[in-house]
Amino acid sequence: MNFTIPNLLSLLRMGLIPLFIIAVLNGRPKEAVLIFLVAGLTDALDGLIARFWSQQTVLGAYLDPMADKLLLVSAYATLAVPGVYPGVPIPVWVSVLVITRDVLIVVVSLILYLAVGVSKFPPAKISKWTTAVQVGAVVLVLLTGLFEQLAQVTRVAVILVAIFTVLSGLNYMYLANRLAAAANTEERDPR
Repeated sequence: MNFTIPNLLSLLRMGLIPLFIIAVLNGRPKEAVLIFLVAGLTDALDGLIARFWSQQTVLGAYLDPMADKLLLVSAYATLAVPGVYPGVPIPVWVSVLVITRDVLIVVVSLILYLAVGVSKFPPAKISKWTTAVQVGAVVLVLLTGLFEQLAQVTRVAVILVAIFTVLSGLNYMYLANRLAAAANTEERDPR
């Protein structure tokens, strides 16, 4: 196993998750914002370093998205706990949507792999937009702990998260169905 700098940055991002959760649950907005921004910086750096210095690895292909998902799921779970963070809380139903979509994607990907051998499940553009909206909403929620004036914008961002999450989840189901159908067709007609 080769631990490159990008892989170590992904592991660092995972290591920041407990510190982020503690800062949120202790109602410490400055620390929570700082930790989340440092985690975001490690995400940007690991991709940049991996591409620029040709340090892409199979391990990194799993670690990077895993670290991203764990950080986002942790943020949505902890920021939905009522009364612990001084900012605008994420409604529980929105957190449930976000977490359910991510679990569903992992389960469907695993089923596609095990049942029909589909090993590549490339993300669609809407999924990338969804992730951007989800991250942006977390940043806004965290910032409302420091700047109450952002509350209205944050509430709109959280509604956008719900809309994008549902649309992205439906898109994943559509793509999964197409991939499974294509794999079944190839299995019957291998030519």
